[in-house]
Amino acid sequence: MLNPAARNSKKLDGSAVLAAYARWAPVYDLVFAGPLYWGRRAAVSHLNKLEGNVLEAGVGTGMSLPLYGDHLKISGIDVSDDMLQRARKRVAHRDNIQDLQVMDAGELAYPDNHFDAVVAMYLITVVPDPEKVMRELERVTKPGGTVLLVNHFSAQSGVRAKFEQGLERFGHRLGWNPEFPRSRILGRTQLELEHEETLPPFKLFTLMSFRKPE
Repeated sequence: MLNPAARNSKKLDGSAVLAAYARWAPVYDLVFAGPLYWGRRAAVSHLNKLEGNVLEAGVGTGMSLPLYGDHLKISGIDVSDDMLQRARKRVAHRDNIQDLQVMDAGELAYPDNHFDAVVAMYLITVVPDPEKVMRELERVTKPGGTVLLVNHFSAQSGVRAKFEQGLERFGHRLGWNPEFPRSRILGRTQLELEHEETLPPFKLFTLMSFRKPE
């Protein structure tokens, strides 16, 4: 019998993600602005304490972009051009947004050791190969730099765990993996977990801050 991760990986592929986010793009901000607010705010607050250039992988419609301090140089990538078109309009007046490009987070076109920090908010559960994405985030981060994740991780037991297991069969239509344990990303790279905290609403999301070894 396949484990949950394996079952989801069969259902969630690149075409499913693109199709899902083409459907979501027109209403994405309306539906997700509230539930994802705390994670965006927590992640960007952390990054605003840093200096240098930042990559936001899975930037979507750019809801987080206005929150970044002017001292940071921001690049953003997303696999959905429908999403990026909205992001570009949102920050047309911001000078610190370097580029917003259509790009696969599992095959980043940036060179090694390029960014001072990389952030992926609500991304890891919507990609077909989370382990590959983690390796790419690590690769493009400078030694000593920060990799920041905000994501939902599935419960191990209880009502929420059963609900997530029930949703798993619809992962292909949803465009994300409802059943996603922390083990899918921890220990897959050389990144060192330095900080972790649960976030509202209802502690459904987790912020993880990693450091790339020197």
